[in-house]
Amino acid sequence: MRPCSKADRTGRASRRRWLPLLLLLLAAVAAYGSGLHRHLGLATLRAEQDVLQAFVADHPVLAPLTYVLAYAAAVAVSLPGAVFLTLAGGFLFGTWLGGLLTVAGATAGAVAVFLIARTALGSALQDRAGPWLQRMEAGFRADALSYLLVLRLVPLFPFWLVNLVPALLGVPLRTYTLATFLGIVPGSLVYASVGAGLGTVLDRGEEPDLGLILEPHVLLPLLGLAGLALLPALHRHWMARRAAAAQDG
Repeated sequence: MRPCSKADRTGRASRRRWLPLLLLLLAAVAAYGSGLHRHLGLATLRAEQDVLQAFVADHPVLAPLTYVLAYAAAVAVSLPGAVFLTLAGGFLFGTWLGGLLTVAGATAGAVAVFLIARTALGSALQDRAGPWLQRMEAGFRADALSYLLVLRLVPLFPFWLVNLVPALLGVPLRTYTLATFLGIVPGSLVYASVGAGLGTVLDRGEEPDLGLILEPHVLLPLLGLAGLALLPALHRHWMARRAAAAQDG
């Protein structure tokens, strides 16, 4: 039997590296191809609310676990139903439990995407990175917690994009997980609180106010938290410029 060469081992390792990404892409194609994303809406919740509430009442442990796993899967394949799922969490479990379950599911899904992207794409990108990307990577990693907190608190970019970019820029897993968890807590609780009062809204045949996150009494505190999160990065940048000016002088 011919012993495995170094090239054979490298080839197998490369294929294993791409396998999780391939499986994730296949899951996304299956989810969209089956039309699953079209069922993530208030019409489904209105039609199935009695069944869902009965399931939650009959399965106090299985129901929250199912919700977390479903949310994580939706985040992992980038289904466009995060707001609806968060509303459903508040509707089924209440503001605090629903909000925390949402945070757990969203964080788990985001971490899964982060790990898959870092395994499959991170090293390849770093091998091909030019000096400008390496400088950007170093700058982002230096203040990764601050930058990620801002991006999670204020949704300036799509959630899936914020899941991918840190993986490609070499952000540590612990920093990414902590920033994701803390950064999505406020918004999740806001929408879960809307979901907690959704029963009355659905009974009246009305639609919930999904623009609540843009109301000044909600948005301004989020912007304030984002500003606080950015202060360490701004302070480090100011100190670096001051040190460079003193050295030039």
